[in-house]
Amino acid sequence: MTRHFFGYGSLVNRATHNYPNAKAATLTGWRRAWVHTAVRPLAYLSVIRDSSCSIQGLVAEVPGGDWAALDAREYGYTRHADTVPHDTSPLPVHIYAVPAAAARAPVAAHPILLSYLDTVIQGFLREYGPQGAAHFFETTTGWNAPILNDRAAPRYPRAQSLTDAERAVVDEGLAGV
Repeated sequence: MTRHFFGYGSLVNRATHNYPNAKAATLTGWRRAWVHTAVRPLAYLSVIRDSSCSIQGLVAEVPGGDWAALDAREYGYTRHADTVPHDTSPLPVHIYAVPAAAARAPVAAHPILLSYLDTVIQGFLREYGPQGAAHFFETTTGWNAPILNDRAAPRYPRAQSLTDAERAVVDEGLAGV
């Protein structure tokens, strides 16, 4: 069985987890999208198939092969098999995506939490630098979604503290989409 997963959102921020042997990787054939589902009260990132797109993220091992624990963190998503380039051969991975039949566009009652986006972008800045954050904004759809500014009292359970410079990258990225 596959021992690795590909993270493309908050899982890119290593401060939100302790998955072993995490490495930067690029997945081809997918695009990020902001979605809402009936099982979550807020909008979250998912991925949709897009043969013209590649997304950056992290590939990591599932500790002890305990997919149930990772599935619990990623509830509302289903796992899909794929591969990422790794050393000299493709590495089998699973990627989590909201089932298309369950995905809805975010609306005012189900917004994107700014604390969630902050955490995601901080991860991309740390892994890929400013170019990685820009690539995130470019390879993600659904930016017409409402955004709830909860920075003063973060509602995202794995929210991270950002520097002024990191917050500026988020704010500039949002202004550009």
